[in-house]
Amino acid sequence: MPTEQSLAQLRALLKELCHLPDETEWVEFKHNVDVIKIGEYISALANSAALLGKQTAYLVYGVDDKTHDVIGTNFKPSTQKHKGQELESWLLQKTAPKIHFQFYEFSHVNDLPVVILEVQAAAHTPVQFDGTEFIRIGSYKKNYVNTPKKNVRYGAYLITPRLSNN
Repeated sequence: MPTEQSLAQLRALLKELCHLPDETEWVEFKHNVDVIKIGEYISALANSAALLGKQTAYLVYGVDDKTHDVIGTNFKPSTQKHKGQELESWLLQKTAPKIHFQFYEFSHVNDLPVVILEVQAAAHTPVQFDGTEFIRIGSYKKNYVNTPKKNVRYGAYLITPRLSNN
């Protein structure tokens, strides 16, 4: 489960994530925000982390997704609202089952603002956002129903994807 992090720990985590050769199923880099897509990424990252045996996954705002250079972001989740509701509250309402996630807002050593969203891996059942399960295939977020059909193990539970009506 994600825990509080000091500024030094957050900067070290950012450095570690930026040194990855590419985005992964459990790490996504963004410059700025599309509020609706945050929930989809929470689902996709939580589900992919579980499949890969990771405890947490990360969505990092303020980092170029190609070069992994810190470029800053104007995203401030602590003040962001969606339809008049606090962002975190809205995301919690739309996510099932409930998992722990946490936004960390801080300044990189060069004073550029960065946000790391730390997401707990799914346990027992895939995480949905607004009734839809998402997953990451490489660096892409996909609707799970539209991905190649395979059985997926979450802890002791074997999940067989539902068939799409498409």
